[in-house]
Amino acid sequence: MKVTVDEAKCCGAGTCVLLAPEVFDQREDDGIVLLLDEHPGEELHATVREAATVCPGAAISVHETA
Repeated sequence: MKVTVDEAKCCGAGTCVLLAPEVFDQREDDGIVLLLDEHPGEELHATVREAATVCPGAAISVHETA
């Protein structure tokens, strides 16, 4: 899995950070998403997919890799 984020789409809701703090964080000044791990371990895949699904700005993309 490869995760990407589009900072321009992020509204700073923070749902991704609540779900997967190992993968996502937020900038201090404006709350925009920071990607900590673009290749999270398999144990986090379901949670990262959920974060992408519930993201109100649709700022998170998940790309399945072999």
